[in-house]
Amino acid sequence: MKIYLDNSATTPLNPHVLEAMLPFFTDKFGNASSIHSFGREANRAVSEAREIIAECINARPSEIYFTSGGTESDNWALKGAVYVSKNKYKHIITTQIEHPAILNTCTELEKQNVEITYMNPSKEGMINPKELSNLITENTILTSIMFANNEIGTLQPIKEAATICREQSVLFHTDAVQAMDSQKIDVKELGIDMLSMSAHKFYGPKGIGVLFVKTGSRLGKLINGGEQERGLRAGTTPTPLIVGMAKALEISVRDREKNNQRILRLRNMFIDRVLSEIPYVYLNGNRENRLPNNVNLSFAFIEGESVLMRLDLAGIAVSSGSACASGSLEASHVILSLGVKEELAHSTIRFSLGVDTTEQQMDYVFNVLKKTVDDLRRMSPLYDYEKGIGSYV
Repeated sequence: MKIYLDNSATTPLNPHVLEAMLPFFTDKFGNASSIHSFGREANRAVSEAREIIAECINARPSEIYFTSGGTESDNWALKGAVYVSKNKYKHIITTQIEHPAILNTCTELEKQNVEITYMNPSKEGMINPKELSNLITENTILTSIMFANNEIGTLQPIKEAATICREQSVLFHTDAVQAMDSQKIDVKELGIDMLSMSAHKFYGPKGIGVLFVKTGSRLGKLINGGEQERGLRAGTTPTPLIVGMAKALEISVRDREKNNQRILRLRNMFIDRVLSEIPYVYLNGNRENRLPNNVNLSFAFIEGESVLMRLDLAGIAVSSGSACASGSLEASHVILSLGVKEELAHSTIRFSLGVDTTEQQMDYVFNVLKKTVDDLRRMSPLYDYEKGIGSYV
């Protein structure tokens, strides 16, 4: 049995999405910037996709800019705001639990004398909007707060934060990459100025994303070259990927409520069983205010990597943190920011369910997990010490 529970890292391509994309790899291969019939055919497909994506978030088609994915969208939002700002001193507010696409971009901007303020989350991974209000200064040009955390799944008070920024004439950006598949997002109702998304997080193709930019929000170029994306983002238009992204988001929105209800039930059953039957396990993030498919657990006295490898040998794919940081030996910056001790942070595993996850699969995962934790703890001197039978005094 092979079970995939790493849907926060990426999702499998929906067969209907592949079907929609295939003609634009073969018969309808024209460059969308060409003026002949082949190009016009591709251009129409791109325009229709732009309209579909805009409708899904209650935006205008002219506010949708295609990128290579969430990382580029995040980079563009932050750097683009800095490039066009007339402020002599530039200040950006973000959080300690952002994706590396935001945090590493902020690090680069700090080298360019941009001041960055990092908001601290609560122990459950929540940001306090009242704190944001006190952090805004006359030099603040942008606030970027992720919609949902990619590791612990917590949902942030986006509407409240956006309102605070609007009242003080500060641009508000949200990285909604993890939220698009399960959350209803209305950019007008929420007051969002810029939003990042990536197709491969909602069963679309890899290599394509969107940056929503509200009309009237000024943004500098990130990539120079041709006149694609209304002159703001150069590069040959990837028509097949754009068509696939629109189809994937359309399906996601259509099936969202049904999928959320089923996945949430499986998630809660799994959390309840783990917390009641496996000792010394801690759930990271807010129990209720989180993505429906997210389970992030820390298992005391053992290494998370050891758990991950044993589950993998049993055919179960999970993660020890963000896929974008999987090459790092350091504990998750998200888990540490919650006040979790480093040794416990190293024992963290993320389970992220998908549309194809079944109750039978979750039963199997629990049984393998329980045996894995029991086996690893029997070899752990720290676990023996905790029980008072070890040699450590």
